[in-house]
Amino acid sequence: MFDEKRLYHSADISGPYLVGNLRIGTPICEDAWHADVPEALAESGAEVLFVPNGSPYARGKMDVRMAHMVARVVETGLPLVYVNMVGGQDDQVFDGGSFVLNPGGALALSLPMFKNCLAHVDFELTDQGWQAAAGTLAHWPDAFEQDYHAMVLSLRDYMRKTGFSSALLGLSGGIDSAIVATIAADALGPQNVHCVMLPSEFTSQASLQDAASVAQALGAPLQTLPITGPQAAITDSLAPIFAGRPVDLTEENIQSRLRGLLLMSLSNKFGHMLLTTGNKSEVAVGYATIYGDMAGGFNPIKDLYKMRVFDICRWRNAHHRDWMMGPEGVVIDPRIIDKAPSAELRADQKDEDSLPPYPVLDGILQMLVDDEASVADCIAAGFERETVKKIEHLIYISEYKRFQSAPGTRLSLRAFWLDRRYPIANRWRDHST
Repeated sequence: MFDEKRLYHSADISGPYLVGNLRIGTPICEDAWHADVPEALAESGAEVLFVPNGSPYARGKMDVRMAHMVARVVETGLPLVYVNMVGGQDDQVFDGGSFVLNPGGALALSLPMFKNCLAHVDFELTDQGWQAAAGTLAHWPDAFEQDYHAMVLSLRDYMRKTGFSSALLGLSGGIDSAIVATIAADALGPQNVHCVMLPSEFTSQASLQDAASVAQALGAPLQTLPITGPQAAITDSLAPIFAGRPVDLTEENIQSRLRGLLLMSLSNKFGHMLLTTGNKSEVAVGYATIYGDMAGGFNPIKDLYKMRVFDICRWRNAHHRDWMMGPEGVVIDPRIIDKAPSAELRADQKDEDSLPPYPVLDGILQMLVDDEASVADCIAAGFERETVKKIEHLIYISEYKRFQSAPGTRLSLRAFWLDRRYPIANRWRDHST
């Protein structure tokens, strides 16, 4: 994916081919995103353009595709059949949405997104050339539904294609694990989603109740596996070596890695795929523990910023579709959405103790990562220089974690994996301001 130039040589433009008495030109996928190949096919006698695609999903991609295809139709004066594949492969999701355009750019037929389907199209020879008869126009959903469907489909296909039929995740009572559990229930069926609560001495009663409420609302099995005993054993084991040193992030990471160890043990023993639950905001700044809560085989929300996680939770509570295998109605208690995010690795811990508020953090990340903006651009947009520099630093020093992270659904044009790759050993920083 996106490495064609490393694997293939470009061939010369070929002419149209005959099917019966009809001359068809086939610009393959990206060949149709540029004018030269379709124009050459039209000039050499093509009467219809047929475009087979393996075009992956990204937010807003359908509008971009349509604009390019309309341009090809206007330039060539030929009708165009755009056929796109459906399904997930690793981080990519192929979202379908095939369509037919008539000369001039009028939409003659469109098929649903994210669904395998078959349609019959009649073409009629007129004085102005071939025209597609009008067919059904599918409803293409809004961006929230497209993102959510992409995450469900990618997880479902990743599991199916790698031989797993059931999933496992740590359910903390927080919003990220709640939405991952919901996505998994919609992808696999609630009975195939095994939730585990792993409380420590810092886990609040509210978190225990919130985790139970999600599992109950979904109809997914929930087990409780406290880490207090193993944590005490490790603390005692390390005490002689740690003597005289203050408690710090090390002890917090021990808790996270204990949870990862226990979850991976359950995964190995019972054959469940372990899902990770870190959102894009956490993945970007390294607020996830390597070999801890990053342990697992797939992360559906890897390309979903924290503020969009809130929005997606609200959307799922208010909507249900026939492709969802989970129950309808409110499955994520509004209390989970509204409470202050916390990893609960120490007493009274809140994410905002060491990070800016998520609206600020996500705004900076959107600019630095997705928009490839400079520090100066962020400051001009109203963000404080000290905060921007801190976030920039966290992004760069966390690269090694992303190299070792599980794959996850690609939703944007700057997902962490194929779209944004930087060296780990990288001392460059933006000193323009």
